[in-house]
Amino acid sequence: MSELVSHNGGCHCGVVRFAVRAPARITVLDCNCSICRMGGFLHLIVPAQHFRMTAGEDQLTEYRFGTGKARHFFCKVCGIKPFYVPRSNPDGWDVNARCLDAGSVTEMQVSLFDDGQREASTAAIAHLSKP
Repeated sequence: MSELVSHNGGCHCGVVRFAVRAPARITVLDCNCSICRMGGFLHLIVPAQHFRMTAGEDQLTEYRFGTGKARHFFCKVCGIKPFYVPRSNPDGWDVNARCLDAGSVTEMQVSLFDDGQREASTAAIAHLSKP
């Protein structure tokens, strides 16, 4: 596995901030489920120990739908969802790569995730969330 670096990021207004440890060259997922497709979320899945809130935790609101297992967090001020706890990996965090600050990502590879084939797609990407 590649060496991990620190990436910082946040919501649009900057009230919510976070730090995540991941390689400088990342692979992200482009999911076609309704919420990801509509919100333009690009998934960078990391283990819980590689994610840390740095500001604005009190400015988050939570949304759940469908199975209710995924915990989607939105900034109360600007409405952006910079991260969430995915139902496919409830012990990790899923960061929107589009919410990462410029400069720490040197390469981003985008892979498609077909929500219509959730079980097979989840199995195919299981290695991405390993430390």
